[in-house]
Amino acid sequence: MRRPGRARAAKKRMLVIVNPCATTVSDRLKNLVVYALQGRYEVEAVSTEAQNHAIELGREARDDGFDIVVAFGGDGTLNEVVNGLAGADVPVSVLPGGSTNVVCRTLGIPNDVVDATEHLLTLADEWAPRRIDLGTIDDRHFVFSCGVGIDATVVKRVDAHPKLKARVGPYYYSWAAIASFYRSYLRNPVRVRVETDGGETAEGIAALAQNSDPFTYFARRPVRVCEGIEIDDGTLSLGVLKRAAQRDMPTLVTRLLSERRPAARHRQIEHFDDIAAATVTSISETKDGITRPFPVQVDGDYIGERTRVELRIAPGALTIVA
Repeated sequence: MRRPGRARAAKKRMLVIVNPCATTVSDRLKNLVVYALQGRYEVEAVSTEAQNHAIELGREARDDGFDIVVAFGGDGTLNEVVNGLAGADVPVSVLPGGSTNVVCRTLGIPNDVVDATEHLLTLADEWAPRRIDLGTIDDRHFVFSCGVGIDATVVKRVDAHPKLKARVGPYYYSWAAIASFYRSYLRNPVRVRVETDGGETAEGIAALAQNSDPFTYFARRPVRVCEGIEIDDGTLSLGVLKRAAQRDMPTLVTRLLSERRPAARHRQIEHFDDIAAATVTSISETKDGITRPFPVQVDGDYIGERTRVELRIAPGALTIVA
């Protein structure tokens, strides 16, 4: 005879989208994670096969009856999943598999995959989906940041050498930043004009929009550029680096890693907060009068070059469980 008591609810259906090329992901680790999650969820796992494949998988998950979709990879993998599920009611969560895992840490999910898996298991009993904002740059959503100029050049360089990225981590980013600065920005960089929805303007050689804080991490230390931003406050913050001069770099780098003297207040950064939209336009031309393009990154992934982009905020566009 069955003892009286509360029956356990049916397992929620979970789709795990795995990037097998992410820094810390392996087949063995994937199998261990899926096995552990099967204790509380009905799990399906699928691996991405090419760039933007996770966008397609996210779109397909909208109508397949899943209760949660988990991005297992780095911030770029999550960005693709989000672009497939933006505006849907299907909650998204994260398992850290990248080198930095900015969104994972911002949402309070452990940066260790074993601890994060255990965290996901506890969420089965503490189910509390909530909405967060997304930024958009043209037709692409971003979760924590997008940038044009030097940070996009750095991302492009780092992404071209994934083995060094995995082996050296934040120090390779530092080397790439120094190399990019001296090779591409000390002499004749592409200049841009930023115009906000409030009518404010600024010109410079790089622009960074943030939907959350911090911008990134150097090992365990948060790197902060913009101020006055939360992932669910319905606004973006935007920083514009006005010039590239060697004499500015020591004080700027110090402020990026400082908790007391924020980079947003550096004399060479023009900062805007509480904005809903902005445009970034190249104002540099070649000798033939052709507008020079600038590089663009979203959530740490290089997506190509543009001569003009539109930035907007999409309040409450993503459902998450974290």
